[in-house]
Amino acid sequence: MPVHWTISHPTRLVVAVCKKAVYRADIEAYLDGVVVGGAMPYRKIFELKDADWKLGDIDMMALGARIRAYAKAGPMGPLAIVAGTEEAYETAMMFATLGEAERPLEIFRELHAARRWLDKQPAAGA
Repeated sequence: MPVHWTISHPTRLVVAVCKKAVYRADIEAYLDGVVVGGAMPYRKIFELKDADWKLGDIDMMALGARIRAYAKAGPMGPLAIVAGTEEAYETAMMFATLGEAERPLEIFRELHAARRWLDKQPAAGA
């Protein structure tokens, strides 16, 4: 699986790392895992710097619509996206725009900076 994630209920944190080719179905599986795991209000770090993003505009729009629907269903926790390359950064910006939700969201070039920011953010509803 190109998207690996862990959910820590004690720390209310989700960490996801993308590797190799990532398709829409991979992101949808991650989102399903977060929802089923009861972790939508948790803080999230999403690292896509080593991913080969295989999502087109239609895929991104569909994912954005899905995120907006989740946002209507309940609180969403802060999201730190780590995008180490220019392509990853552009993808993260598109995702942030299309998946607009009422939550803190920042895009970082380095994992340590993302983690420092995320550690200062409370989980939604905490």
